Amino acid sequence: VLPRTLTEGLKLLSRRESVTLFMTLLAGFQVLLQRYSGQDDIVVGTPIANRTRKEVEGLIGFFVNSLVMRGDAAGDPSFREYLGRVREMALEAYAHQDLPFEKLVEELDPERDLSRNPLFQVLVGVQNVPMEPLVLTDLELRPVELERSDAHVDLTVFVTEAGDELAGSFEYNADLF
Repeated sequence: VLPRTLTEGLKLLSRRESVTLFMTLLAGFQVLLQRYSGQDDIVVGTPIANRTRKEVEGLIGFFVNSLVMRGDAAGDPSFREYLGRVREMALEAYAHQDLPFEKLVEELDPERDLSRNPLFQVLVGVQNVPMEPLVLTDLELRPVELERSDAHVDLTVFVTEAGDELAGSFEYNADLF
């Protein structure tokens, strides 16, 4: 769990730079990956709710799509500059979020290895919609964290915004890390 003051600082930075908290977290994580890997081209996947049409907002079902977020750290930009790049890239990705991930893979036709995701090996997910307990007549439901024994990609970072705090967790391929 990130301290409240750090969470407030991240939100303040996001407002000041006209970006979402997700964009700030993504930029920070991509910079971290860039520094550890020494690569300027950092590709991260992210799930998106894919409910852009009013007629599907109330439907029950799984509409999630994966977006590919490609960060460009060429030229050693300041964090503010990099954050601006992430903002533009994310807005472009959002504009095309209706394109199914499978169709993107088909069109790009990367060299395939069935043991790996075809376009990214790192995933970032941010949950910022309140998860209130669902109360039914004499029945209360709430989320339960499940233990998983395998990672779908090499590294996944999940961040949940809960009031004034951010809580994060990592899922990783234990054979690599």
